[in-house]
Amino acid sequence: MLSEESLDIIFRKARSHNGWLDHDISDEKVHQIYELMKFGATSANTCPARITFVKSKEAKDKLKPHLDEGNIDKAMSAPAVAIISYDTEFYEKLPYLFPHADARSWYADKPDKITAAGSLNAILQGAYFMIAVRSIGLDCGPMIGFNAETLNQEFFPDGKTKSIFLCGIGHGDNTKIFPRSPRLSFDEACEII
Repeated sequence: MLSEESLDIIFRKARSHNGWLDHDISDEKVHQIYELMKFGATSANTCPARITFVKSKEAKDKLKPHLDEGNIDKAMSAPAVAIISYDTEFYEKLPYLFPHADARSWYADKPDKITAAGSLNAILQGAYFMIAVRSIGLDCGPMIGFNAETLNQEFFPDGKTKSIFLCGIGHGDNTKIFPRSPRLSFDEACEII
């Protein structure tokens, strides 16, 4: 069982950040995030998520025109912005990732299944990503306010990678977060049958 402090860091006291302290994050930290999140479960171990860490000024300049107005400052001030996306050819790696069956055949030439499995499992991996970020002492700020079509053309021109959401990472500025919003109670969101 994780300690109460660890649960607070990952869930109870974790916040979505809108502003950032001026502290760079190292490439070592970026690697550490992936090395943790990669172990999160996906169906048939599909592992479709691809993460592009936007850190340099040049890369941020490429990102900026694709952001909705409300996310420009939030993204540009973050030490890094991760583009969480999925590989539309993720099934090509299944003979290695899931050798127990011919899992590649479940998706090859089946675009609806590729989209459904790729996006759903990459979203799941995006959640693992945020937990990994928090677990190594950083903060995150997920964003869906961007033009996915133009961003994909800019960052993934071969058309094989599709963006899902963005996530600023770094040391959050607690003076720029909103008050904690309420959550549904167990009885409002769950039932035991």
